[in-house]
Amino acid sequence: MSMSQKLTPLTKLNPIEPVVSEERQLSWKVASNLFVSFKYAWAGVSYAFRTQRNFRIHVCVGTLAIGLSLLLHLQGVEIAVIAITSGLVLALELVNTAIESLVDLTVKQTYHELAKIAKDCAAAAVLISALVAVLVAATLLLPPLVKLVLAQL
Repeated sequence: MSMSQKLTPLTKLNPIEPVVSEERQLSWKVASNLFVSFKYAWAGVSYAFRTQRNFRIHVCVGTLAIGLSLLLHLQGVEIAVIAITSGLVLALELVNTAIESLVDLTVKQTYHELAKIAKDCAAAAVLISALVAVLVAATLLLPPLVKLVLAQL
């Protein structure tokens, strides 16, 4: 570290770990207003979309399911159920990402059985919600989709 660099509590000395950006160094403070709170929340969504392959997959599949439900003219309640289950999957994927990051921060680059359990359980929550979302979407989308395909034949 050069003499010109200022050492802060968040400065990383380990070259393997990423350096925290200047704008996020003070993110531990309470947001000054509602807009700033939304800015931090959007930063989390943006981070997950940029870095988490599964989050991007869930966004695409959820968008496809909602788009298909609109195309098939499902009832408003059915569209809402698909949207809610898709949103739940995305929310749990964000929680999973947060848990994984926190566990990685805690155990650094060492193995710990409890860290494995925490990460595995968080991933399992996403898996279960995704399976339920697929079941809900299939239940609501397949009958009108089959009807539409058969009408075309």
